[in-house]
Amino acid sequence: MRIRLITGSAIRTAASIFAAVFLICTLGFFAMPATTVNADVTQPDIPVPALSDVHCASYCVYDKTTGYIVISMNPDDKIYPASMTKIMTCMLSLEYLDTSSKLTASHTAMEGLGPDSSLMGIFEGENVKVSELLYGLMLPSGNDAANVLGEGCVEAFFDKFPAGGTTMNSDGINAQYLLDTMNDTKEHILESRKIEAFALLMNLRAEKLGCKGTHFVNACGLHDDEHYTTAYDLTLIMAAASESEDFRTLISSPSHVFIATNRHKSDAWSYEKNSNYLLYDPWLASKTANGSDSHLAAVIGGKTGTTSKAGKGLTIDTVCENGHELMVSICGIPQEYQFYTTMYLASVTAYGNLACWESDPVTRVYGNTGDYRYINAPASQQPEYDSLINPGDIPTGYDLSALTPTPTPEPTPVPGEEPLDDTPPLQLFVKNNPVVSGVIGGFMLLIIVLNIVLWIRINRIKHSAERRARKKESL
Repeated sequence: MRIRLITGSAIRTAASIFAAVFLICTLGFFAMPATTVNADVTQPDIPVPALSDVHCASYCVYDKTTGYIVISMNPDDKIYPASMTKIMTCMLSLEYLDTSSKLTASHTAMEGLGPDSSLMGIFEGENVKVSELLYGLMLPSGNDAANVLGEGCVEAFFDKFPAGGTTMNSDGINAQYLLDTMNDTKEHILESRKIEAFALLMNLRAEKLGCKGTHFVNACGLHDDEHYTTAYDLTLIMAAASESEDFRTLISSPSHVFIATNRHKSDAWSYEKNSNYLLYDPWLASKTANGSDSHLAAVIGGKTGTTSKAGKGLTIDTVCENGHELMVSICGIPQEYQFYTTMYLASVTAYGNLACWESDPVTRVYGNTGDYRYINAPASQQPEYDSLINPGDIPTGYDLSALTPTPTPEPTPVPGEEPLDDTPPLQLFVKNNPVVSGVIGGFMLLIIVLNIVLWIRINRIKHSAERRARKKESL
């Protein structure tokens, strides 16, 4: 029994020694100089593919400033545009409709939206502002929004440019053109053939823009063998649409929050993000595959398009450092390569901008892709200056240094004051009180020595007791 008691005491002693050592190590840890562990979690540079590694049916980079194609591959081959059709729908809607007015989603607009349809999410009978429909058209790529806008355009066209009158639209026609071409009455067209009539307006505009390989049959881009265009024609359509400041605002918006309607009773019933990912990361197109500066100044925005038969495509508006505005269209990316869509677009954009720069190497737009970012916020919170509203323009007297963020200055020491010390509190206490820290250290050392002495004495007593016990047993 005595041996057990001594053993238990030894265990308690060892525990005391461990606790003392642990306390010393802890204090020593805090007294040691502070260190920082760094981890590299930044986005690494990703080179774009070479043009020869871009898998698509066709692409075209069109210089809107000069009117010439910069680079291209199969630019006149027939392709299916899918939702890139909506560039034309948006352009005509901004021309014919008041963005503050409302349209009602009809039965004819909502029917026939098949499984290949992307939707804004409105219902038949819903009253929606035109501006909201335009965001629903260009961000979630809503086929429902496209049809409602197309029908609204035809109604507005009949009202603004009546048959038999002398008022003509920008294409030089009035409603008589629809009556004659469709061989139908106004009443019947407005009752059941508005989308067909809108397609006629789309085709006439495409012809006026110089498109030679385009034919539309609907407002949204749902597949139809007779609904087709070319990469070059898409750049012409984008160039014309980009003349509208409202259009540029739509395609450059990274997101949109929808307001309440008669069917969606609360604001923010839907939140949508732009599907043109190069808008978020234009730096991807800042260099070519071999690391050459592309001289891309900005990606203003664009429109995507995807169906099972069309593949994936995008048409975007960009600005080169020399001030030239370049329309970039890439079409027919096969399904097995659709994950590379943004990188393919970045590649064509980079090489197109570089070719444009080499033909006119003069800096007219200052800064780079990081300086020209549209902000999806109220007008009062928009950037004060953005030369891309009128590419190449630099306001007189504007300080270009404002385009480069000013580095945060180092704090200037005040004479007679010690600079602030960001050392941890305990470490700072030890640092500023060497005598106290010495006393504490000596006290801890004394505890360790006493515990060691006590442990030795206990072990001697234990061994002595064991010897006496064995001697007793032998007697």
